[in-house]
Amino acid sequence: MELLFDEIDLKIMRLLQQNSRMPISQISREVSMSQPSVKERMLKLEERNIISGYTAVFNLQAMDRGTTTFILLKTEFCQELVEFCRGAKEVTDLYRISGEYNYLLQVRTASIAELAEFQDSLVRLGPSKSHISMKNIMEHRVML
Repeated sequence: MELLFDEIDLKIMRLLQQNSRMPISQISREVSMSQPSVKERMLKLEERNIISGYTAVFNLQAMDRGTTTFILLKTEFCQELVEFCRGAKEVTDLYRISGEYNYLLQVRTASIAELAEFQDSLVRLGPSKSHISMKNIMEHRVML
């Protein structure tokens, strides 16, 4: 079985996960390789879909979206829910899950009142349970 990545690839991936805008010149210094070699490794990781994109992380608290809620939803209207969530600015994540409820939504709102409005619009899709986050302990954890 072919390895998906080696220790150098892992170091590159760690650096990118900490700062996806890190210049290749800095990455090459950190892993003690030439810039063309680092660029080639990054391209190979992208081609194999190990690196599937580069992104910016926003401070949602500073953007007036500081209330985080997890909503469990039971619905038979799966496609309608997906379309609803794609159009709802409050939904940051949507998961298909097993168990009594078949979806888990992560929702970011400015306030509990805004959350209530969102839930009023969601109720037509099925019963739900909401869990409001009291404190964020770990988010955007570096996985490598």
